Amino acid sequence: MAAAETVALVLDEESPLPESAGDVEELACRLRGHISQLGIVVPPGTSALRSAQQLASAGVPDGYMPSRVHLVRLAEATQDLIAAVQAHDDSPAPLTLMRCWRKPRVNVLRGAVFAVALACLVWAASVPRT
Repeated sequence: MAAAETVALVLDEESPLPESAGDVEELACRLRGHISQLGIVVPPGTSALRSAQQLASAGVPDGYMPSRVHLVRLAEATQDLIAAVQAHDDSPAPLTLMRCWRKPRVNVLRGAVFAVALACLVWAASVPRT
């Protein structure tokens, strides 16, 4: 889902081209991350995977137009990988790889620290003094 959103940021007709080189680099980095994540799910040796990995390994070229063209090619390669994943969506195991863990809330962490501190205090109080 996030990969499709990033691709839409680059390829959508209404989305403007990135203005600065930093924006181009950030979008290219995000697309490289999506390519590496999707590469786990796609069967190895797929032509879309090979071309996407080749584009991802190349750096962003200097200059206004070459960097934007490279960004569009990365987005198109990511879009091809998304299509390959959807075509190969018969195995449920890769979906568990992409699942993200929720971060525990602050109060849960505070409660755990308090419980450990209380247990240490009780243990220290129960040790005989010599």
